[in-house]
Amino acid sequence: MKGGFTGGDEYQKHFLPRDYLATYYSFDGSPSPEAEMLKFNLECLHKTFGPGGLQGDTLIDIGSGPTIYQVLAACDSFQDITLSDFTDRNREELEKWLKKEPGAYDWTPAVKFACELEGNSGRWEEKEEKLRAAVKRVLKCDVHLGNPLAPAVLPPADCVLTLLAMECACCSLDAYRAALCNLASLLKPGGHLVTTVTLRLSSYMVGKREFSCVALEKEEVEQAVLDAGFDIEQLLHSPQSYSVTNAANNGVCFIVARKKPGP
Repeated sequence: MKGGFTGGDEYQKHFLPRDYLATYYSFDGSPSPEAEMLKFNLECLHKTFGPGGLQGDTLIDIGSGPTIYQVLAACDSFQDITLSDFTDRNREELEKWLKKEPGAYDWTPAVKFACELEGNSGRWEEKEEKLRAAVKRVLKCDVHLGNPLAPAVLPPADCVLTLLAMECACCSLDAYRAALCNLASLLKPGGHLVTTVTLRLSSYMVGKREFSCVALEKEEVEQAVLDAGFDIEQLLHSPQSYSVTNAANNGVCFIVARKKPGP
């Protein structure tokens, strides 16, 4: 894309949460690549955090954006959840939903689908309240910092979750690799990283504005996770892609990895 990589300043000034939500999370029941991507992520997260899956006390979601769907499955398994994002507007959007303020985004379709996966679609309102109770804080994050949540300092977490965010925050493979090491520092030894990465994607649209990404191959993502000190427990590659990106068949990679014990 023209003008170089869109960094943090551009996100802070120009990333509009409602444009993003309208583009990627506006569902009217008709099939769309965006709806299928959401279902793919919810299904992966249900399998990861559902019965017999990952559990613990603390989970940190890095790069939440203005969305809450990614922690719907985890709120049954983790009692202390941190949401985080770089931009003020995205954090404000999260707070609106958490506090049930007028004009908060309606996540009902996603919550109902998550509950259907759990076998009880009728408990969606209960699910929303459980998630609101589990989210203890919304913090600023910057994955390029040694402590991505600075100035906040949290105890090492049982799980770090980051979906469809790291490839947008990093301008190169080296930056992505360094950022993964920063995320690893947030975890206890034996803690888990859960991530979805869009592959071969160099930019995406939010409303009429284009934002850049680092185009990653599946093998590069896999090696970066290993080199950051993790053992990969699950790697799922899907041809799923969005309709408003610059690559028709980029696909996504879903990874669950365990942080190796320290020396």
